[in-house]
Amino acid sequence: MSENNKMKEKVKKKYTQILKSSENSTSCCSCSCNSETNYTIFSDDYTNIDGYVPEADLNLGCGLPTEFAKIKTGDTVVDLGCGTGNDAFIARKIVGDEGKVIGVDFTNDMIKRAKESAKKLNYHNVLFLVGDIENLPLEESIADVVISNCVLNLVPDKERAFAEIYRILKSGGHFSISDIVSTENIPTYLKRIAELYTGCISGALTLEEYFTIIKKVGFSNIELQSKKEIIIPDEILLKHLNKRELDNYKKTNIKFLSVNIYAEKG
Repeated sequence: MSENNKMKEKVKKKYTQILKSSENSTSCCSCSCNSETNYTIFSDDYTNIDGYVPEADLNLGCGLPTEFAKIKTGDTVVDLGCGTGNDAFIARKIVGDEGKVIGVDFTNDMIKRAKESAKKLNYHNVLFLVGDIENLPLEESIADVVISNCVLNLVPDKERAFAEIYRILKSGGHFSISDIVSTENIPTYLKRIAELYTGCISGALTLEEYFTIIKKVGFSNIELQSKKEIIIPDEILLKHLNKRELDNYKKTNIKFLSVNIYAEKG
């Protein structure tokens, strides 16, 4: 098995564990429940957003892509790494009955939960598919808008992922993606830690690298819509780094940012 596939399996296994932890918790739907890492340090508050479905929110995001995505009534929206459907259900509220939302995730249990929620809510224009972002199970030029929330940093081949986004977008379509980026290149000892990778950290590119890939694939009108610094508590880092590694990390002055990035095809 290739290194990329090994990493994907680790990510898939971790997010399956997160989902099962949320199902076993009686006090919250947060993925921080019974988990070694509190992923909620990345997440934003959805509670006042129209279309929000609390049961679909595992607090796995790092932004609010639907707030920036310029989605219109009647649009076809694709949500990459949709998880249990949180952003997809909000997008559905915006597109209305005339539109359509397609959620894609490579974790079978996440898609199963999302489908169950859609059925319970009687949402007929939301479709959930198991699929890999590097090889999407969708025809080309199908989407008006692509959204994603703290997922692209987990994809090993990011150029391939953005090429797939470009392929499925209609001419004139656009994406609005929430993700984690770093202010400097990530040291090797951080990249090799799978737990930090699945927590959206060690897979992060610098913002410059992110923009370079987007431009290379062919997107235009690239815009940084928002950014905020993510503060990672020492007690979380020390679960995965020894004291020397933590000290070295702090000396680098690396900062992690939650950003929302927009770009157009055409």
